Amino acid sequence: MPNSFNQSDSYLATAESVTEGHPDKLCDQISDAILDAMLGQDPFARVACEVSVAMGMVIVLGEITCKTYVEIPEIVRQVIKDAGYTKPEYGFDYRTCGVLVSLKEQSSDIAAGVGQSWEARMGEVTDKVLDKSGAGDQGMMVGFACKETPEFMPLPIVLAHKLCQRLAQVRKDKTVPYLRPDGKSQVTIEYTRGIPKRVVCIVIGAHHNPGVERDVIEHDLIEQVIKKIIPAKLLDKKTEYYINSAGQFVIGGPVSDTGFTGRKIIADTYGSACGHGGGCFSGKDPTKVDRSATYMARYAAKNIVAAGLADYLELQVAYTIGKAHPLSLSLETFSTGKVPDETISSLVSKHFDFRPEAIMKTLDLRRPIYRQTAAYGHFGREDLDLPWERTDKAKILRKEAGL
Repeated sequence: MPNSFNQSDSYLATAESVTEGHPDKLCDQISDAILDAMLGQDPFARVACEVSVAMGMVIVLGEITCKTYVEIPEIVRQVIKDAGYTKPEYGFDYRTCGVLVSLKEQSSDIAAGVGQSWEARMGEVTDKVLDKSGAGDQGMMVGFACKETPEFMPLPIVLAHKLCQRLAQVRKDKTVPYLRPDGKSQVTIEYTRGIPKRVVCIVIGAHHNPGVERDVIEHDLIEQVIKKIIPAKLLDKKTEYYINSAGQFVIGGPVSDTGFTGRKIIADTYGSACGHGGGCFSGKDPTKVDRSATYMARYAAKNIVAAGLADYLELQVAYTIGKAHPLSLSLETFSTGKVPDETISSLVSKHFDFRPEAIMKTLDLRRPIYRQTAAYGHFGREDLDLPWERTDKAKILRKEAGL
């Protein structure tokens, strides 16, 4: 989104979200529910849990090393129940679905690299505690923050998530009684020089009972979902609405589409506003930097923006497996910085430690807090108390930047 500042006075930005009943999100929630159950009994559990759902089947796959035992099929069925798949007529429900489990221990090679870092093996330790663990994989992670919304998030993804949350709410409280668990949203916003001006179009896909007329669904969702979420000042006579644009959405959930863990990584983060390292979060314990370092990058970016050092900030960090210290750390302010980028970079290095042990300690990540993030985004969640959303370093950052 900020990349367009120097290209055009006016441009469009789009983001999508899905409900907790979407097949991919169902898998994310199961993966994180299993992770939470493991961490609740063994904070040092190594978990890489992936799930697939299709028709009447759930398959749990992965590598887990844990000192305890949890009843995985029971966890699976509870998540499916909570998501709303409670009736046989949906074609998929928590009582009758089959659950297959295929798990093994973490690879001894990976475990060795995580348990003893490259720095420890090479005799280059500067801190016996924070240098002891290596990154759980290679890769690059991205953190982002901006001043578009109170959540320090891009407006399209904020609105897309809130539409899906509202879609789930009116289903659960029976304001719109014919809805079923699956659903999607998409929002396109027109910007002028970085300022959101109007909503161009809104897309809603709403899973519903058979026999409901399309014009009834369209009316109900515009009045009870869209107008309850989208600020009236952003809607005008040209705003277009696409409600179940295929015609009907009776066949939904795992009956309609196969789901997998980690297939909604853009919806999990910032929409189309910035880059993405490519790794998913759900089902991964915090030794996996795909998850923990992305959280730390968001924490740093949000504090920098909250401190007023930039209006937009994208931070990228890269790792190699087994090494504690990241290979690179870079940032982009999209020409919105109030101080030189070099000053911001220096402050990030001083106040945010990106070694895996330091991240886990700073954000207190070895605990069961993850299932709640597995639907409606990991960032900008004002409804959740997430440690990477704190802005407790903004004051000192602003002071040391001389603002």
